[in-house]
Amino acid sequence: MVLSASRQTLNTFPLKQSGRAADNPQMASPRPSVMVVDDHELFRGGLVAMLEERGIRVVAEAARASDAVALASELRPDVVLMDLSMPGMPGIEATRRLANDRPPVRVLVLTIVDSGQQVMDALLAGASGYLVKDAPIAQIVDAIFAAMRGELVLSPPIASLLVRRLREPSATEPPLPDSEFTERQLEVLALLARGIRNQEIAKALFLSEHTVKNHVSSILLKLKVANRTQAAVRAVRARIV
Repeated sequence: MVLSASRQTLNTFPLKQSGRAADNPQMASPRPSVMVVDDHELFRGGLVAMLEERGIRVVAEAARASDAVALASELRPDVVLMDLSMPGMPGIEATRRLANDRPPVRVLVLTIVDSGQQVMDALLAGASGYLVKDAPIAQIVDAIFAAMRGELVLSPPIASLLVRRLREPSATEPPLPDSEFTERQLEVLALLARGIRNQEIAKALFLSEHTVKNHVSSILLKLKVANRTQAAVRAVRARIV
């Protein structure tokens, strides 16, 4: 793949597409396009090689978050694997910009765990998942496909850290009264907070998928959040679900 001159001014690293097919049943699905964002060249190169060996189509690399934001607007990757600790623009800010883009870009955080607050900040910024850097490559591949399906993915240690962080009282987020939601919206919200997709929510509640989408839109509006991940975090912290 050859970049235009304007792209070459960015600190990014375009890659050729891999011709190898993965020994993975998920590869029957359309191959996701992925951008890898990390300032550690050896880690980034090793991750790219392992992804390509498993049939993931890596379309670009970036060593800086700001470069990733610029390049994503041109390439529109399905998923961005994002480190959080990089020089210049913080990875969380880049995550927020990509997640709030139209259409949004799905971001999977792949980083070294710093704190429960960092996990919260990333999810509230719109990340579709949070994985640790020593996660098995199979888990990372599974997370890419899950993100494409709109599911939230967390590494086991991150899930435990998040639960502890969510149980801490928040001085900045006042509780929301249940009365702001209809009984049906609370049912939808409880399933949404468990990472269940609209199609499965519709089946569980005997509703049409279109009706579920309408409920989700109303829930996001009432919670004043931009996406399902933020809604799940906000609902748990406010003890609605």
